[in-house]
Amino acid sequence: MCFLISFGPATFWAVIGYFVLFSSTKAEGAVKTFGQVLATWVFVIVGFILIGGAYITLADMCPIPELLKCSG
Repeated sequence: MCFLISFGPATFWAVIGYFVLFSSTKAEGAVKTFGQVLATWVFVIVGFILIGGAYITLADMCPIPELLKCSG
């Protein structure tokens, strides 16, 4: 379940990364390089979010099912 929830922030950061990457293609010089590096880091963060969500789910450390048991 945590893996599915990790898609929310991952999607948000992926959209931000594509916006930065697209904006950097319109720039020149150092700003273009900085934008490409920044977009690369944002995509790395997206990967870490998804890998973290998968790890938490597969290691059975996700607290969401326990919270759902208590509420019902």
